Amino acid sequence: MSSGLLLAALGVVPAAQAQQSQATSSSNDEPSYRKEFTYGINFNTRGGLIGGASVRSTRVLSQDWARFWSVEAVEIKHPKEQKLGTGYGGSFVYGKSNYFFALRPSVGLQRVIFRKAPDSGVQVNVLAGAGPSIGLLMPYYISYDYSNGRPTTADIINEQYDPEIHRDPLDLVVDRAPLFSGAGQTKPIIGAHLRGALSFEYGRYRDAVAGVEVGFLLEAYAKDPAIIRVAQVPDKDLNDQFLPSVYLTLYLGTRN
Repeated sequence: MSSGLLLAALGVVPAAQAQQSQATSSSNDEPSYRKEFTYGINFNTRGGLIGGASVRSTRVLSQDWARFWSVEAVEIKHPKEQKLGTGYGGSFVYGKSNYFFALRPSVGLQRVIFRKAPDSGVQVNVLAGAGPSIGLLMPYYISYDYSNGRPTTADIINEQYDPEIHRDPLDLVVDRAPLFSGAGQTKPIIGAHLRGALSFEYGRYRDAVAGVEVGFLLEAYAKDPAIIRVAQVPDKDLNDQFLPSVYLTLYLGTRN
């Protein structure tokens, strides 16, 4: 009889250990945080060296799902922008009449498709978001020489580039004017955007996160933003309402 009890005990111990292991594994799979806040630098196919910046707040809904809101601010450039030097030692973008900035508030969902180990590895998420796009069209100012061969400071005027007025930009543009010279004449253009992306998280600690997000953005505006202008050519023939792009964001953040 004692041998029977011993066999029964040996059978119970592995079963209990297996249940404990499953419970521990399940506990480890549960996210150890409820909120995440990240900020990042954006690079995209419609921007310059650095496209812009973004912030995002994420709330965990379940083991695999989370929702987020974010705000992104970027500068959108025309693909045919070309910076040229001037005979005065300055530089300007040929044909550019406006800067175009975009502010993109959005909401979305995120799903974990590969969860990393607690202290190492990479977590992979897929996410989708959408929201309005607030375009800001700010005049691009140049310093133009109206002296007709008699250069004086009074004859060099800072004003928005207009191809109908500035007929000889290569000869008479002195330099690009300061960035915010035309800020008081900024005009909004309303649009909308939709994004899809994969993010790769590298955070090794429960309360910190770092990663890379790679995705695509579909964006459209109510009218063509006149970034580039050419004399006697309609603005809509040079500029697009629909502005798709591919982007990469490097981000850091905290969790709690």
